[in-house]
Amino acid sequence: MVAIATVLSLIQFPGPWVNGGSITLCSMLPICIIAYRHGPKWGLLSGLVYGILQMFLGINGLKGITLGTFIAAVVLDYLLAFTVLGLAGIFRRVIRNQTAALAAGTAFVCVLRFFCHFLSGFLVWDSLVAAGSVNWTGIVYSLSYNGSYMLPELIITTAAAAILSKLIHLDSPNLKKA
Repeated sequence: MVAIATVLSLIQFPGPWVNGGSITLCSMLPICIIAYRHGPKWGLLSGLVYGILQMFLGINGLKGITLGTFIAAVVLDYLLAFTVLGLAGIFRRVIRNQTAALAAGTAFVCVLRFFCHFLSGFLVWDSLVAAGSVNWTGIVYSLSYNGSYMLPELIITTAAAAILSKLIHLDSPNLKKA
C-alpha cells in the first residue's frame, strides 16, 4: 500500500506550486486504508515510511538552506505531515458506519497534514524572509499556498474514500464486496 501511495503521488495535476505541494490522484488514500484496517500503530508506521519516500522524491526543494531550516522542513513537511495520515482510522470504533468513519478519518488527517505544512510555511520558510519576526503576510501566504493544494486533496481523497468504502468491506480480511 505504501508503494501504491508513492506511485499515486507521482500522478499530479498541474498547478502553481513551485515551492512544493501538489494535487495528486488520491495518494494519501492507501495510507488511510492501512490506518483504518490495521489501527494507528501500523498506520503511523506506514505514514512515516511514506513520508521518508516523499522526502527522497522531493529533496531537491531543500537545497541551499541552513541545516536548522533543513531539519525543521524535513520534520514538518515530510516526517510529521505524512505520519499523521496513520491516524485515519481514529473514528473506526466511534462511528459505526464504515463510510462515515473512513471519510471522517480521512478528512481529519488531511486537515492535520495541512496544519503541518502551514506551520512549516510560516515558521520555517517565512522566517527566512521575515528575519525571525512574525510576518502576517507570511501567515496569510502559508495559509493560502498550502490550502490551495490541500483543500482539493482533502475533497478528492475523502470522496474517493467514501466511494471505495461503499464498494468494499474494509473490515474483511480479504476485502469482500459491500
